[in-house]
Amino acid sequence: MEKFNSQIQVNSDDLFTPEVREWSLEKYKLVGSYCDIFTTGMKNKWDQLVYIDLFAGAGYAQIEETGKIFRNSALLAMSIPVPFTKYILCEQDPERFAALNERVKRDFGHLNCQLIQGDSNKNIDQVLKAIPPFQKGNTLLPFCFVDPFSLNLHFATIAALGKGLMDFLILQALHMDANRNFDSYFGDENTKIANYLGKPDWRTLMEKDGVIYKKDFVRFLADQYQNQMKELGYQENKLMHQIRSNEKNLPLYYLSFYSKNPRGEEFFKKVLKRVSPQTTLEF
Repeated sequence: MEKFNSQIQVNSDDLFTPEVREWSLEKYKLVGSYCDIFTTGMKNKWDQLVYIDLFAGAGYAQIEETGKIFRNSALLAMSIPVPFTKYILCEQDPERFAALNERVKRDFGHLNCQLIQGDSNKNIDQVLKAIPPFQKGNTLLPFCFVDPFSLNLHFATIAALGKGLMDFLILQALHMDANRNFDSYFGDENTKIANYLGKPDWRTLMEKDGVIYKKDFVRFLADQYQNQMKELGYQENKLMHQIRSNEKNLPLYYLSFYSKNPRGEEFFKKVLKRVSPQTTLEF
């Protein structure tokens, strides 16, 4: 069987289309490939497969370096050969939400899709209500993609979704945000890291860990996040794909995969082979 093309170029439709950098294409390739292998492998094992995108964007994105336009993660997930049984797409920005809504209605009106406008950290109860109930005779397996612009993701949001069965692919802006804003996060009034880790005492933990330099801060955040996911019942293995810049090959962020089932990890490892051999965490 021919592999799904997870980098789908499209023509302009005159709706709002945000610009992204060229390295986003690698992210799209990984997300689209995982959605494809997920639904293909699980379609006969579960009654319902649900795709959740907490930062769904506008549906299209234009590459700054080339001007070419591609479907983003949300519409890629809707383009796979074996679709999910339900899609839950969340977006806070009104302009992006309006464009996403139009594109979904126009191109994917045949799919079961629910759009939720607003901050996913504040609207998590709406997201949970949108997920079909898990019950005997109606088994359910959701996959949640989380693509925030920075560390503006609350761990409480992930914990609320991760109480049951849920696979996650989470963009962790550990270099784009955490590393660049190293000094600004230490003021007592700054709560961004506390919300991100779900640990108000993170400064005390960091001091005990001997963190002094920016490089150590990135490692500290990655380790603490991994520990939090482990507390939710997720596998211990660090499955993280590093995305680097095109110009200077600098590390930007990680796409971190979490599953409570070894089968999910098997799928993700297969996808990593499609994307690139870089699967290790480098600080």
